[in-house]
Amino acid sequence: MSLRKRQRSASSSRLNTLSSPSSPPRHAAASGALSFPNADLRLRLYIDPCPDAVVDLDAGEGHRGIDNSLDLHVSSASLLRSRYFAALLSDRWNPAPSSAAAGHLSLVVAGSYSGAHPFRAHVEVLRLLHTLDFAGAIHSPADALDILPVALELLFDACVEACVRFLEAVPWSVEEEVRVLELAPLLPADEAADLLARVTPPPAAGGEAVRSPSEAMLHGLIHSAIHGHPVPASTKAFVAMLLKDYPSRDCVHKVLDEAFLARLETIKELMGKYASPDFRVAVDSDEREAIQRLNLQSAVLNVRHLLWLIERMVDMRVVDNAVKLWSEQAALTSDLQKLLNDVDMWKNIAPGLPVLVTRCTLRFANSVVTGETLVPRQVRMKLVRSWLPVLNVCRNMVQTMPCGYKSPDCRELEETFLQIISTLPVPDAQELLQQCLRFSTRNVDDCPHLVTAFKTWFRRAARAPQAGEN
Repeated sequence: MSLRKRQRSASSSRLNTLSSPSSPPRHAAASGALSFPNADLRLRLYIDPCPDAVVDLDAGEGHRGIDNSLDLHVSSASLLRSRYFAALLSDRWNPAPSSAAAGHLSLVVAGSYSGAHPFRAHVEVLRLLHTLDFAGAIHSPADALDILPVALELLFDACVEACVRFLEAVPWSVEEEVRVLELAPLLPADEAADLLARVTPPPAAGGEAVRSPSEAMLHGLIHSAIHGHPVPASTKAFVAMLLKDYPSRDCVHKVLDEAFLARLETIKELMGKYASPDFRVAVDSDEREAIQRLNLQSAVLNVRHLLWLIERMVDMRVVDNAVKLWSEQAALTSDLQKLLNDVDMWKNIAPGLPVLVTRCTLRFANSVVTGETLVPRQVRMKLVRSWLPVLNVCRNMVQTMPCGYKSPDCRELEETFLQIISTLPVPDAQELLQQCLRFSTRNVDDCPHLVTAFKTWFRRAARAPQAGEN
């Protein structure tokens, strides 16, 4: 078992580089002690021996047997800027420190200050007690985080404030953020709050059901991907990546469900306005046409956004609630049939609507039939029952669609619906298969999927009931 102690190197020649910017006097260097201006007191730093202290084998032979202490000549007047030293000196000296004979103090350096220079941070804080040159000492978060624990230990308030002010204003690495969180409980509440505001969300308002900060951010990203960016394709791709990489599946599920429901309600409202007989009677013909054009164009846009949401939900396997909602849209499918049967209207105003609607249903149906989304058989049956009439209308439109328009994926949706029907009890499958006869063509060879579905049903229906009499 290897020993893990980091050895402390305390040679005076190396530590002279850690003292004040000006070089120490020759007599100080010769005596092995660092000296600060107006020094009238000797301060000895020494390592608190830890019972688990072991030698760092990687340090090499040349580093063994090193002193675990360091002497410094300091100014007692400067030390008074530290409340710790002020209290210590007030008990130690009866006469004024400046007129007293040179005295001796000692300061224990915790064993946690490890590395090649275990006294570095303490020497730097002592230098700052003499110079107050915080800007010259703190150049990075690492500098502030090294100095701050010692400043807190010595109750050097000005140094603590300088470190916190620097940390609050600059970015941190992940490792530095961890250190900030470790030190925050040791700071005064107001100073800790400035740092913690960056890494922890504020408390929620009492008594109100609000989104968590993560949910609110994801909701805003989805809204921006749909509405708020001039290059929606690239934004949607970026947001899709964030959703996929987000660690909380439940949070993503909740946010996508909310976004899906909002788009679905908007589409239902727009299609309801088109199908409303009151609207057709109450509004002037020209005005009605203009409003209907606007409603249908908006419906196409919202279905396109809905399809993007469905694809995200399917990819992340959080589509179960959305499938259930989609299976319960009898009113929407009725309004869609009215529109699609009005060939001139959808061709001239919303030619892409049939393709988009078919793809939405196909994405749901494929997710169900492949087992990526497990839903009860009642939901599977309602999904086919609700959207089969729309499929039949779209299927009849394929031959009449203008040249250049992409036809809906009717054949693929037919096959998927037939596979879902094969998962249902015999009576339910019988009811729905009878509504699938439109999948047939003049040439029986063109509809093998329908032939297979009926053969499967007849084979199952011919079996004797399991609980019945022979």
